[in-house]
Amino acid sequence: QVQLVESGGGLVQPGGSLRLSCAASGIMFSINAMGWYRQTPGKQRELVATVTSGGSTEYADSVKGRFTISRDNARDTVYLQMNSLKPEDTAVYYCNAKIVAINRRDYDYWGQGTQVTVSS
Repeated sequence: QVQLVESGGGLVQPGGSLRLSCAASGIMFSINAMGWYRQTPGKQRELVATVTSGGSTEYADSVKGRFTISRDNARDTVYLQMNSLKPEDTAVYYCNAKIVAINRRDYDYWGQGTQVTVSS
């Protein structure tokens, strides 16, 4: 069974920084894209950033220039460095991984979510 375990959320003042981590564990053949999404009450989950196994990245317009996604393939871990945080970045952040199982089928996995609160 594959698990995604997130860490790094918390409370930060506007303008501050946080770094989220998400480690995948379990039996799998490979991991394709990994990414971060976020959700606030009453709204749909939205893409924040993704990174492919080759290192290509994609960002939501709202976080470009402030957030950086990176990945350590050897550790099956994805990171999200968040700088210049704004109150509107407050949300539950979810890690996502598109995993190829040992039977070569694709599966979508989600972390449990980590709360990020930006407030003075």
